[in-house]
Amino acid sequence: MGAQRIISLTAALSAIVGSASAADTLAPKPGSLESYRDWTIGCDNRDRCEAVSLMPEGADWPDNPVALGISRDAGASADPEIWISREAKGREALSFLIDGRTVATASSIDGEATVKGAQASALAIAMARGGGMEIRAGGKRIARPSLSGSAAAFRYMDAKQGRAGTMAALVATGPLARSAVRPAPVPPTIRRAIIPQGAPPPALWREELTAIGKFTACADEMKESSSPPDVHRLSKTEVLVLVPCGAGAYNFTSVPVIATGIAGRRTFRFASFDYQPGWSEDSSHPMLVNAGWSAENATLQSYAKERGLGDCGGSESYVWDGTRFRLTEASAMGECRGAWHWITTWTAKVVQ
Repeated sequence: MGAQRIISLTAALSAIVGSASAADTLAPKPGSLESYRDWTIGCDNRDRCEAVSLMPEGADWPDNPVALGISRDAGASADPEIWISREAKGREALSFLIDGRTVATASSIDGEATVKGAQASALAIAMARGGGMEIRAGGKRIARPSLSGSAAAFRYMDAKQGRAGTMAALVATGPLARSAVRPAPVPPTIRRAIIPQGAPPPALWREELTAIGKFTACADEMKESSSPPDVHRLSKTEVLVLVPCGAGAYNFTSVPVIATGIAGRRTFRFASFDYQPGWSEDSSHPMLVNAGWSAENATLQSYAKERGLGDCGGSESYVWDGTRFRLTEASAMGECRGAWHWITTWTAKVVQ
């Protein structure tokens, strides 16, 4: 192989690696949700899509609600999967009927069931074309999910995943082979920091509590809180402080602060994020909702419910990379209409 060809290949490889590295450092852009009558749908950065059935507008919350949804990974080989979830115990035989005809069956364990393979594709197509749906357990009807808007939602899925015009589409079918479906995008990779193990870091001293209350403008909320700020070790010299900053009926807020130095004389700065979490109205002042920290996997979570039923809101998971918190997963449900399964809108790969 000539020297010029080696140089060209090296340059090409460098460009590929450089492009991948640049993609990994770009600010995350979680996918948006779209609603079509009684269905809502969203896709993440991997083009994995989920559509969820909603209660019709104005419908009362049922005594025994049943959640129904369809998910599909991107790529030519991926097939849809249809799932249901409800409060139940033990094993049940489920039947899925469209316009009175049984299209698919599945076994439910403790209220959870998934239809896969050819049955799932047939059921999804029948749902898009049908007028009414029933789900039965042991011959007894347990749900009548609305199909209104399902065809539009599945058509949106076909378009987002590049299946429109192919035989792999659910609604927007065409003559092209499965091989014409575009491949799934590669998610960004995040290297998480190793959190030192051992004794927990010392709590904030009285003077530090006063200082951090002033720094975050949460002094009054800290006095009203039943718990002091949570302190979690990030490194030998840094700790994460979750400062209480208000609470409601089912949401409590915290301001994430990085404290540096020795106990009693620590300095403070707001934690840095590559995607602002929770209710962060001010980009310089991040605000977490119902925050949780896991030292084992260096993950910080924010989970905001728009109402107590938990059928709408948004959540984010972040991993500490040694400098800032990086978004690893986001989910959302914009319609408060009985869908307690939130749709994933962003996914990253985490490595050690």
